[in-house]
Amino acid sequence: MFKQWCLLFLISLCSACGSTTASNTTTATNIEMNPWLDKPAHMQVNAIKSGDVSSQSLVKAYLNRIQLLDKQVNSVLALNPRAIEEAVAIDKRIASGDDVGPLAGIPILLKDNIESSELPTTAGSMALLNNFTQRDAPIVAKLKQAGAIILGKTNLSEWANFRSESSISGWSAVGGLTRNPHILSRSACGSSSGSGAAMALRLASLAVGTETNGSIICPASMNGVVGFKPTVGLLSRTHIVPISFSQDTAGPMTTNVQDAWLMTSLMAGHDGLDLVTQEADSYIPILPRQGMAEKDLKGVRIGVVRYRQGDNPQVISKYNQALKQLSELGATLVDIREFEQPERFWSDSYSVLLSEFHTSINHYLSTTPASLPVNDLASLIAFNSNNPREMALFNQDIFQKSLLAEPIESESYLTARQLVQSAAGKEGIDKLMAQRNVDILVAPSNSPAFLIDGVYGDHSPVGFIGIGYLAAVAGYPHLTLPIGAIKNLPVGLSFIGGKWQDEDVLRIGRVFEAKHEFTIRPNLLPTAFDASELKAVLQGIQ
Repeated sequence: MFKQWCLLFLISLCSACGSTTASNTTTATNIEMNPWLDKPAHMQVNAIKSGDVSSQSLVKAYLNRIQLLDKQVNSVLALNPRAIEEAVAIDKRIASGDDVGPLAGIPILLKDNIESSELPTTAGSMALLNNFTQRDAPIVAKLKQAGAIILGKTNLSEWANFRSESSISGWSAVGGLTRNPHILSRSACGSSSGSGAAMALRLASLAVGTETNGSIICPASMNGVVGFKPTVGLLSRTHIVPISFSQDTAGPMTTNVQDAWLMTSLMAGHDGLDLVTQEADSYIPILPRQGMAEKDLKGVRIGVVRYRQGDNPQVISKYNQALKQLSELGATLVDIREFEQPERFWSDSYSVLLSEFHTSINHYLSTTPASLPVNDLASLIAFNSNNPREMALFNQDIFQKSLLAEPIESESYLTARQLVQSAAGKEGIDKLMAQRNVDILVAPSNSPAFLIDGVYGDHSPVGFIGIGYLAAVAGYPHLTLPIGAIKNLPVGLSFIGGKWQDEDVLRIGRVFEAKHEFTIRPNLLPTAFDASELKAVLQGIQ
């Protein structure tokens, strides 16, 4: 909806744009409008400042790539109609000798639950279609202050995948369905599905996602890109459509660890409107520089999570290959084969989210400056019930349960929150690390992407693996980066640390990435059976 009119406006200004439509076999690497498009953002910045490329040409080229490649994937929901104009202004400032910041002229995509002054913030919901607040979330203001250009908004799982227990990741009533660009019949995972898919296709230099429980890590790993969920409290959540004040955070989604580190450093810091950020200024990671990272991991002890590695032999093989490389870098590996958590962990963690969402969304809807047809959760439920598009694929049972959830002042809520945060943090990640005397934990990020299922919703036939849920509930830092592919689908490796260990996690991940040197580019295959290596097999013996 938004993308169409924004794109038409921008294309009219874009002399570099063509009219070619990408076929099913077109890959991102076949679309070379600009040799800088696929370079890391930290290299693009240097090129813009040196005059090797202009911000204007970069923005135009990304808009062209969106037009050519995103028709099948549907990752970009809306485009900033002033993006080219802003790029021109940046180029002029650079030519005048101005200090334009460490992200000068870099185009960034935002998940559409993050407010920016250029566009409405819909969270994918028809109820928020006109949520044009004309304000920037503090993290967006920081990116702009660093010289970045907001290229547009990415699609997401509606309400950040917190509406229905039978939801379909990547679908929203406003944006439609985002598909996995590696195999289009596979899920891009939620809820930052659009940001993950867009970065896999290299539709912008950088992207921002959000996570409550897995919504950065899962789409990053299943789309084959880097995703970083910071410590809750390192980045402001102000003017971001909320779910949980104990678990919500924004985070970068990029093509490499250095870019994720750079974005985290620039977005981090105290925000007076978000009390959880009171300590943030003391833990802002230093700005990364080319060549500053250690060349090895000597002296680093790594806890190897075995009890949640799953039983897929191909995933385990990729995992073991990554572990071998960590060992070759000098790290000491310590296996962790067991962990117990309270029986009530899963039920209590769900109860906490239901209670916090009710309070958080009521506050957001009642305080947004935009004129909306809803002002609280009850009116939102009623709105959806009367909107056929909203109810076409799945229900809103999570909303309904949240409406009846215990208030955040109740003893039951407080007890449940204490139990799950202790089980995930003090008695979980902290204890695992202390007992084994390790500096960080590693685990497979997830299984390969599951099929999109319009009947039963999200489900993985082999279940979900890894310990991302512990990092999410505890609010601890979690980095994923791609380590290989299984039948054309990416798999990722997770690095998880304790509270405020963000810089340590990023540093170790960066050293490993330099050793591993693996990237995967999408083939836009309609199904797994369309892989070239399978054609002869599928045709039978001739």
